[in-house]
Amino acid sequence: MERGLYIAASGMLTEQVRQDLISHDLANASTPGYKADRVTTKSFGDLMLSNTQTGQPIGALGLGARIESQVTDLTPGPLRETGVPTDFAVEGEGFFSVRSSGGVRYTRDGQFQTSSNGTLVTAAGDEVLGPKGQPIKVGADGTVAASEVGVTKLTTAKREGDNLFSGAPSGAGPGTVRVGALEGSAVDPITTMVDMLGSLRAFEAGQRVITTIDSTLAKATNQVGTI
Repeated sequence: MERGLYIAASGMLTEQVRQDLISHDLANASTPGYKADRVTTKSFGDLMLSNTQTGQPIGALGLGARIESQVTDLTPGPLRETGVPTDFAVEGEGFFSVRSSGGVRYTRDGQFQTSSNGTLVTAAGDEVLGPKGQPIKVGADGTVAASEVGVTKLTTAKREGDNLFSGAPSGAGPGTVRVGALEGSAVDPITTMVDMLGSLRAFEAGQRVITTIDSTLAKATNQVGTI
């Protein structure tokens, strides 16, 4: 089978994964505290070619591309003042702790609200936890002191979905809590759109390669075979 088909197809699959991640980032361009994913690509091991008669090396043949790794960029985003007393932002490094249905999870999204029983919760209804792991009571005036909201240092952070992370907590985080502010999304829409267009062009290039190889094979079968 024509090896070029596999090489082009592997590149298209790689770009498809990139496009899925970029699309997800764009959809969260306005989500508070959202962190973008990054992928690195690498070629499969090269196949070393040599002359079958003399054994003399000819060169290397690439075997296509693959996704080597996918990581989340946890660089703190810009903060913006909202004036809402239940909005919180971590200035620096660290995560808010919340109690979800799957256990304690962590987030940078501080767009909280007051539950029916007077505790601070996320938009999904998960309880926000204080420095000692306790639920946080909202005051009668609708405010919460910054010192009552815990900031956790997290190692090996892993995205869990819904803007939540899991990982190994290792004490209090170095960041400070700012009341009445939110951390913006780490996605720059313009840069991300440029990345998507570049990925789309690479995907289309793979399509053209496959079309060209298919046309060449058709001619080899239908025309060269009749000679």
